[in-house]
Amino acid sequence: MPDYGHDLRFGVFITPDARRPDAVVALARLAEQAGLDLATFQDHPYQSAFLDTWTLLSWAAARTERIHLSGNVLNLPLRGPAVLARSVASLDLLSGGRVELGLGAGGFWDAIEAMGGRRLTPGQAVDALSEAIDIIRGVWDAGERRPLRVEGTYHSVRGAKRGPAPAHPVPIWLGAYKPRMLRLTGAKADGWLPSLAYLTLDELTAGHKMIDEAAEEAGRDPREIRRLLNIAGGFGTGETGMLQGPPATWVEQLLPLALQEGVGTFILASDDPRAIQTFAEEVAPGLRQAVAAERTSTGAAPGTARATAPKAPGIDHDALPASLSATAVRPGDRDYRRVRSSYVWPGSPGLVLRPATPGQVAEALTYARRQRVPLSVRSGGHGISGRSTNDGGIIVDVGAMNGVEVIDRGRRLVRVGAGARWGEVAQALSPHGLAISSGDYGDVGVGGLATAGGQGFLARSYGLTIDRVVGAEVVLADGRVVRADAGEHPDLFWALRGAGGNMGVVTSFDIEAAELREVVFAHLTHDASDTAAFLREFGRLTEDGPRALTPFLTLFLTGQGGQILAQTLMVFAGDDTDAAVSAIEPFLSLGPVLRQQATLTPYAAVVPAHHGEHHGQGSGRVRSALVDHLDEQTAATLAGLLTGGGVGMAQVRTVGGAVNDLAPEATAYAHRTQNFSLTGVFHDVGDGRNWDRLRAEAIYLSFESHGDQALLAKAFPPATLRRLRRVKAAYDPDNVFRLNFPITPDPVA
Repeated sequence: MPDYGHDLRFGVFITPDARRPDAVVALARLAEQAGLDLATFQDHPYQSAFLDTWTLLSWAAARTERIHLSGNVLNLPLRGPAVLARSVASLDLLSGGRVELGLGAGGFWDAIEAMGGRRLTPGQAVDALSEAIDIIRGVWDAGERRPLRVEGTYHSVRGAKRGPAPAHPVPIWLGAYKPRMLRLTGAKADGWLPSLAYLTLDELTAGHKMIDEAAEEAGRDPREIRRLLNIAGGFGTGETGMLQGPPATWVEQLLPLALQEGVGTFILASDDPRAIQTFAEEVAPGLRQAVAAERTSTGAAPGTARATAPKAPGIDHDALPASLSATAVRPGDRDYRRVRSSYVWPGSPGLVLRPATPGQVAEALTYARRQRVPLSVRSGGHGISGRSTNDGGIIVDVGAMNGVEVIDRGRRLVRVGAGARWGEVAQALSPHGLAISSGDYGDVGVGGLATAGGQGFLARSYGLTIDRVVGAEVVLADGRVVRADAGEHPDLFWALRGAGGNMGVVTSFDIEAAELREVVFAHLTHDASDTAAFLREFGRLTEDGPRALTPFLTLFLTGQGGQILAQTLMVFAGDDTDAAVSAIEPFLSLGPVLRQQATLTPYAAVVPAHHGEHHGQGSGRVRSALVDHLDEQTAATLAGLLTGGGVGMAQVRTVGGAVNDLAPEATAYAHRTQNFSLTGVFHDVGDGRNWDRLRAEAIYLSFESHGDQALLAKAFPPATLRRLRRVKAAYDPDNVFRLNFPITPDPVA
């Protein structure tokens, strides 16, 4: 097998002996002091002579500071996956991101059954483990708003709340030996954790091959799966066998396991303090040095996966600037799973660049322009349109530029990095009594929303997000870094507010915030079986209501006889609870009320940042429409799409009030007469054309997942589009930023 190129890690495998609990924890502390990366413990909950491993992990986490901790491996049949997921996430948060998850399918079934567990056949145990992994990852995905539902044969959750998310991306390692477990490892796990004592070298090689094939069948790169190995041996003056001899012999014997078998983590099974110290202080550094030397001689960077990551066609990795190399991510790198996809769309980029300064963004663009591959720009990656990822291309991810600074409190002027999440912005501004209208979800990135429009919970009160932007720092396609505002590059400043993704990479925004400490946040759920009537009345109440109230409505089929439920989230911008109640109460009459709740809360609590991982879980089509009113025809058509037009979910965002105070020509977002923004989600892509029954003359591009040139006429009125093409010709004549909805440059448009 080839060298997978993972950075080498070293750990210890400690027996959780209940007779000497202090000594067990002392060994973990010794491992940390000696410089090891990982302390692991057996997990046999039915063994009365052992400490409970999860309790031990918690205690050891409190007694250590740096070392990572894991079960080796946790006994899944006696540890329910949903609760286990929360336990792992909680301990990871408490320990500062130091928990890893090793899992086993179970084996000693008499003992498991004696403890109340369910006896399973080996095949059933593998299926149960597969279901458990789905549940665990689902619980950790705190950024997903839908309740978690997994209908398994052995493990099920039915509407569980997600979260908390761990402090770091916790890997799931499987203790596996048989073919079905090995295939599951390749399909779903982050690591393989067997013991060398139970394998021959031929079986180790065959196991890697089976895992790699399963990974590729699942659309994964085999390098995403770390290879760990429990080892045992003894230190002495003479060589007497495998891992029996002086440290130099250990290094010599482990070297081919690292370079030819791809093992990236070696875990010593020992309770001997001297052996642990020798392993940490002599074997680990010796093996690191030997592997680094071998990788250097073959052109690989020491201790990294860089040289062994597959080279995407058209990308010259050797030409990558040094300032970007350390944080770049390629297929096979440890972070690749976290950065490859957007919230909705799966991706397989050949290279993800993560610049931390405008200068590095300029370097990234200069480098990317020389490559013959697609170029995407990402701030948060949450966008529905899917433009922040690609296949085989380059992503410039500005997430590292996430600062939030109040630069002039008197003018309420805030400077926000394009890579920040809106929940972070709200949290940072809350102590200052300030807020910025910023969509309806805290995990959305600043850069995408603040260049496209920004339909948010404060829209009717304070307008779109772009309406409050007064300046921006922009890296242009040719690498120049400029400021765009009303005085400098005013044409670019105009275009950035509504079509910014086509013009450059914004690295920061100056935004005029609103004076707002607390809001009333209400949540209503109705039976909306008379959907058309519900929509008409919702529209009337919204338009007649005070500007301080911004309602957002979601309609969805429940699967129970075609019943349609309506969830309304609304924000009253201010702390006048009497006025808020007067504004909200009329909405209770829309239909049978199933739930009602209203709270006075800081705006930051309405849009918290969950920092959920993006896995590209969406596959349907999302369509958009901007309409002046929810009149009889519009309401009836939208209701028909829900009941028989293939729409699984529809949303109605309100965009009137302050949004329409600006003249259409003030920004590139020119739709200043509409009161409602409609969105439909089609699970069958072919049903998306049904959306055209609405006969809408305008759309919001951020809510179109499969855009094409024909949509531009609805996104931008003719005069706006002509002006955008002139600005495009001036600032991006080579159409570098063309992966958005395409605005072709035309200097005489």
